[in-house]
Amino acid sequence: MVNITFDSSGDIVYFTNGSAGVYNLGDIAWTLASTALVWIMIPGVGFFYSGLLRRKNALSMIYLSMMTVAVVSFQCDGYFGLKGVLEQPSIGSSRVPALVFCVFQLMFAAITYVHFDYVSIAVLRCLFSPMIAIGAVAERSRLGPLLVFVFVWSTLVYDPIACWTWNVNGWSAHLGGLDFAGGTPVHISSGTAALAISLYLGRRRGYGTERLAYKPHNTTYVVLGTVFLWFGWFGFNGGSALSANLRATMACIVTNLAASVGGLTWMLWDWRLERKWSVVGFCSGAIAGLVAITPGSGYVGAPAAVLFGFMAGTLCNFATQLKFIFKYDDTLDIFASHAIGGIVGNILTGLFAQASVAGADGSTILPGGWLDHNWKQLGIQLADSVSGMSYSFVMTTIILWALHFIPGLRLRCDEETEIIGVDDAEMGEFAYDYVGLDTEIPIRGEYNGNPGATGGSREPHHPQSLQESEVEKPAPA
Repeated sequence: MVNITFDSSGDIVYFTNGSAGVYNLGDIAWTLASTALVWIMIPGVGFFYSGLLRRKNALSMIYLSMMTVAVVSFQCDGYFGLKGVLEQPSIGSSRVPALVFCVFQLMFAAITYVHFDYVSIAVLRCLFSPMIAIGAVAERSRLGPLLVFVFVWSTLVYDPIACWTWNVNGWSAHLGGLDFAGGTPVHISSGTAALAISLYLGRRRGYGTERLAYKPHNTTYVVLGTVFLWFGWFGFNGGSALSANLRATMACIVTNLAASVGGLTWMLWDWRLERKWSVVGFCSGAIAGLVAITPGSGYVGAPAAVLFGFMAGTLCNFATQLKFIFKYDDTLDIFASHAIGGIVGNILTGLFAQASVAGADGSTILPGGWLDHNWKQLGIQLADSVSGMSYSFVMTTIILWALHFIPGLRLRCDEETEIIGVDDAEMGEFAYDYVGLDTEIPIRGEYNGNPGATGGSREPHHPQSLQESEVEKPAPA
């Protein structure tokens, strides 16, 4: 039975354990609005990934974004039935009820089962992180087993990391680790998982040849995905304040600033090489800046946000070369953008966190980072980052190989699926039914003999995509 009433101002008064408290309706409204903002980021990731791929695999990424919403919503809300989550105050803020906190955190993939009251902080964040990680399966994975992988990974990898980061009993939180919106639980965990997935799946067919020297098939999708992500990140970071206050406002300001600087920085680094103003480069840099500012968004001011964006745009750009140095096939540079970006954000948070910014909500008291002469904070941030990377990589690898030996759950697709495209082989549908795929798919008799792409054009050019006998000839007059 819900035990609430209303005070003279219309705010909700709740009663628990013989005491009363007040939920502010403005804070509830802002948190619920942030829930919707974060939700739109999930298809945003799908469109962003889809645009970067070849069109024969474009629809699968959009599908995976919506599949993630369904699977993780079941994991968080349906599987445990929101046990113990209703009108009681959440552990995130006494100004919003557990049920509101629950639906906000679902989108972050941070559900924790150590204490069921912590489910209340976990339900909205429970969608975003797996979608980032499974982008690593692009162009070479079966879709069915991913349903199981997302459920297991969210439970065994993301949940424990979220617990030690945000639960008051977690070791990182107990040490004083600063992670406002998910640098380690969201970005480092998913980026490192993407590296493990890339190593497990192996290289795509044609790796190291001009067959894979293609440009994004739909730059408009890349921009659209970036728009969704940038827009939603205001709820991702600003909503993590769980209150409509000055701290939430500052989080939104530094989020926008870091994204802007990150986009410009990455674009300029690319211009130095090709003398082209790349919109894909700008979008990639904006995402890197958003990733980096995530852990520090509630702790740093605007001047520091400029450095966050610059460092993320620079280091993440250079980190995209790691896959060539170490010969792994990270199709969408997820490790470079999210794992490296998350580490950059965690370290800079340890340096530039300020007690004055955190205290803008009127209640948070913390020692800050190096700017406030709290020298040990950097060590805590490094420990949290290394622990998140190590745990995510090891556990993801174990999950992948466990599924590998279970009949029907092996993730790697066969060669024919990779050649004709995941969209056709696994879904029987296409992102664009009106566009022919003959420029991407050699005829079946030439799978092993076709030299593949001969240039880096927007779509790989195959010298002979159709034999003359296969071309439809006009009917005689």
